[in-house]
Amino acid sequence: MIPAPEFASFTPPRRILMGPGPSDVYPEVLAAQARPTVGHLDPLFIGMMDELRSLLQYAFQTENPMTLAVSAPGSAGMETCFVNLLEPGDTVLVCRNGVFGERMRQNVERCGATAIVLDFPWGEPVDPAKVEAALQQHPQVHFLAFVHAETSTGALSDAQALCALAQRFDCLSIVDAVTSLGGVELRVDAWGIDAIYSGSQKCLSCVPGLSPVSFSPRAVARMQNRTRPVQSWFLDQSLVMGYWSGSAKRSYHHTAPVNALYALHESLRLLASEGLEQAWQRHAAMHQELKAGLEALGLSFVVDEAHRLPQLNSVWIPQGVDDAAVRSRLLQDYNLEIGAGLGDLAGKAWRIGLMGFGARRENIALCLKALSDVFKT
Repeated sequence: MIPAPEFASFTPPRRILMGPGPSDVYPEVLAAQARPTVGHLDPLFIGMMDELRSLLQYAFQTENPMTLAVSAPGSAGMETCFVNLLEPGDTVLVCRNGVFGERMRQNVERCGATAIVLDFPWGEPVDPAKVEAALQQHPQVHFLAFVHAETSTGALSDAQALCALAQRFDCLSIVDAVTSLGGVELRVDAWGIDAIYSGSQKCLSCVPGLSPVSFSPRAVARMQNRTRPVQSWFLDQSLVMGYWSGSAKRSYHHTAPVNALYALHESLRLLASEGLEQAWQRHAAMHQELKAGLEALGLSFVVDEAHRLPQLNSVWIPQGVDDAAVRSRLLQDYNLEIGAGLGDLAGKAWRIGLMGFGARRENIALCLKALSDVFKT
């Protein structure tokens, strides 16, 4: 018999998370997750799910009945949107201005659909004028897919203008809002967004592992008129909605992550208590404080201010500074995490997050002091 391994209980240090995610989790959210587990078909839990749907509708600013939390991280939310909507033979215009636009392209092709890729420089938003020209050039396009808040660069695109183009050209829009939900203005119904996904671990300051999604009536109609089954059984929304249906009798689909959903309920309750517009304003104000301090240290931003995410600040690494050494010092000496660059920005930029509970003055003060100290040594 293989002997039983002997380990001590895992006790992580108290890190200050100022990277691209996960963000610092609200203490109330951690406490909510530790509450007693009940069955995922328990009537009390079903009632909490109904509240959770209402809270998600508030966060997304939508009345879409098909609004729920996928029992998996944001990447699964992305796949949920693509596998439920796309079929072989469909054509998708994919706007790519960073890592996550590329992941959209990969999802399109794995669904057997055709991706027409429209590229934009890293650090710049998607240009609606170029999207309009591409839609005119390719009348066969069924879907427009883009990232609202590109986490790999910190660039914010104009979702309202892009979704208006999708409607004008009779396309359905698929929007990545993993880093934007709760941090910047986002209005699903008013902007005409058809399918949208996010993550629990960014501006919602919840534990990682859940993905809020929402589908418009147009998107639901598309799903209901599919000619073949969704390729993923687990992510097939026609099955999942039997569990999130809102009716008293729920059908069993999978064992929901009960305690994680407690946590999401609490994080969304805190967002509603603060007020959505107040949360947007707080992120913007904290960005201005961080910006002033970073520029005083001689750091410059990757993204122009007009298109910059307040909650994800990408800055160029100064000439001669060792990227990995600085991040290691911050982690070891200050328990502070900032993010490395991804893709084209790997080794060239840092990504400093100000998300949800992490978007507060004491985090900014620590980050600026730590960077100042490290630069001096």
